[in-house]
Amino acid sequence: MAKSSNQKLKLLYIMQYLLEETDEDNPVTTAQIIDMLSRVGIKAERKSVYENIEDLRQFGLDIETSGQGRASGYYIASREFEMPELKLLVDAVQSSKFITRTKSDRLIKKIEGLAGRYQSEKLQRQVFVSNRIKHDNESIYYNVDEIHTAINTDRKLSFFYFDWTPEKTKCRHRDGKRYVISPWALSWDDENYYMIGYDADADMIKHYRVDKMEKISAEPERREGRERFSEFDMAVYSKKVFGMFGGEEKTVTIRFADEFAGAVIDRFGRDAMIIPGKDGYFTVRVNAFISPLFYSWVFGFGKGAKIVEPPEVVEEFCKMTKLVIEEY
Repeated sequence: MAKSSNQKLKLLYIMQYLLEETDEDNPVTTAQIIDMLSRVGIKAERKSVYENIEDLRQFGLDIETSGQGRASGYYIASREFEMPELKLLVDAVQSSKFITRTKSDRLIKKIEGLAGRYQSEKLQRQVFVSNRIKHDNESIYYNVDEIHTAINTDRKLSFFYFDWTPEKTKCRHRDGKRYVISPWALSWDDENYYMIGYDADADMIKHYRVDKMEKISAEPERREGRERFSEFDMAVYSKKVFGMFGGEEKTVTIRFADEFAGAVIDRFGRDAMIIPGKDGYFTVRVNAFISPLFYSWVFGFGKGAKIVEPPEVVEEFCKMTKLVIEEY
């Protein structure tokens, strides 16, 4: 039989057809495969399709057969991603505040494409759409790419950094001057994306919310702070910083009611220095960046938590509490 001009693409068309159209509940027959090929201008015989299916199996595609004889069908039995994994990815995209609604929709559509047509329909029915907060700045998505590029090419970054005013307008820090920082890592914390970098002027490791960075530009200078980051542990850093709010790092001892052991382990990990007591309370000794958000976290436990030391942290906590009470 003479080969059509698309004959060399035959194997690829069959693979695409199986990936997009089949699963255990929706196999396709040899006749359906031949019909699909004819629609794209490729002539095929049953014997050649059998051979192609076997070639794809040897290539690594998990193709199973259902039924017998001419009524038998083929389907993809397993894929790179299982349905629970795809649902997890969809949930992550939906809950990411820095990804705009438009980008979220596009990414979710691509994720659905990994499932095949019929499984994709099931995935769509599982997608829960809520009024989640989403940024409307499309540039955030590309800021992440710029930061990754700077890290991979060992370059400094310059950018404007801003906060929001009560009038919902942007107010740039440093009187509108650009920041110049050596980026070393990106971290996901408290539903926000942060760039972790080295500020040479302050000789400090600092973090910046990606959605508050504007007009990012890679600089020709090489990054600084390599020594500071040689032993940097992102997981440890995230435990110390509450809400990624800056402050002075100190070793703090806190007394908790036993019922809050789970919350403490969730915050500091199972390797936290926890000392059980016999009165229904335990103490924990941790390193933390002291900030208003740290104090508010402790305050949230009510009488179930008490800062024991150091004295200056206890004093500062009491002052902050009194100031809040005076407002009422």
